[in-house]
Amino acid sequence: MEIYYGHPTQERIVGNIYKGKVEDVLPGMGAAFVDVGERKSLFLPQGEINDSILKEHGFKPWHGAAPIEKVLRPGQSLLLQIRRGEIGTKNPQGTTKISLPGRFWVYLPTEDRLGVSRRIESVRKQRQLRRIARELKKNGEGMIARTAARWASEEDLARDYQLLAETWVGIESAEQRSSAPQLLYKTMGLVQTVLRDRLLPDVHEVVVDSEFFREKILSFLEYMYMEEYRDRIRVHKEKAPLFVHYRIEEQIQETRSRRVNLAGGGFIVIDETEALTAIDVNTGGDVRHRNQQAAILNTNLEAVKEIARQLRLRRISGIIIIDFVDMESPQNIQKMIDAIKEELRKDRVSADFIDITPLGLVEITRKREGESLAGMLDGAEFDA
Repeated sequence: MEIYYGHPTQERIVGNIYKGKVEDVLPGMGAAFVDVGERKSLFLPQGEINDSILKEHGFKPWHGAAPIEKVLRPGQSLLLQIRRGEIGTKNPQGTTKISLPGRFWVYLPTEDRLGVSRRIESVRKQRQLRRIARELKKNGEGMIARTAARWASEEDLARDYQLLAETWVGIESAEQRSSAPQLLYKTMGLVQTVLRDRLLPDVHEVVVDSEFFREKILSFLEYMYMEEYRDRIRVHKEKAPLFVHYRIEEQIQETRSRRVNLAGGGFIVIDETEALTAIDVNTGGDVRHRNQQAAILNTNLEAVKEIARQLRLRRISGIIIIDFVDMESPQNIQKMIDAIKEELRKDRVSADFIDITPLGLVEITRKREGESLAGMLDGAEFDA
């Protein structure tokens, strides 16, 4: 359902925190460019200026984004974080709204707000976590409860907050001693990030391809106070390599194809463009249903699940337009819409059903979090 990629020769920079130097302020664009010492300067929109900076310059945060030329000036030093990596020729995007993700919390040292993961649906649990956050945090700080927080004890929650708060103190101390541009905080590597974010009670097994790698993971679990998951880490012992045994290589190759076949005989065609992604649904050879409308509904419902899967596997984001097979029954159309909303709720990246256009095209959006798989794999080899 999901795959994460890392290039052996490219370090992960999304999440890194820097002391940067403002190179240029562009009022017409409502943005600035900030040198952080990386290959490209960070693009900083005025909407990514945090509340603390706005208040320092006499602006009230709740009144919206202030004109960036009133807040920043060339040569100014600035503490900021990489929010999004390069996409094509676009510079990486920065933010001064710093966030430090832990096991149970996302710590917001410069924003006074509380939040709870949308995956925690229990209202009672949401209230409990908000209460704990208010008791832990200081004035001016913000906290967001992550999905894993639903299973955590109050002691675990307090320990995670303390670790994040101490990390922030270290970052501020390093900022005082450094001249811009300077890297102050480096984000975790790919494997550690996936384990921290995805190793939850509903994960029954983690399979790795060497004992050496298993030991590294066990050490990380001990560091993160996640030792209850030790017994779920298993070394692959089959003759065929891990990715071959589980058909991972085969499925990666399938994500490079425009056409994806559906179980019932239909298929979808995916075309990515710079402006949007267009997906066409076809009934193909679906002959299992004598009733044509039943065959069409079956194809569309199968397509909904596969499209949601392909969006995640291919890291497709932005505007997505889907041309489903036309249906006559309003009830069938509603079944399809309900299926779309349900599949999008499962996506860890924010994705929303927007509308059905007058031409019968379905519009959905998916938050952009870096380059799509097509762009990432173009002419490069990646570890997954």
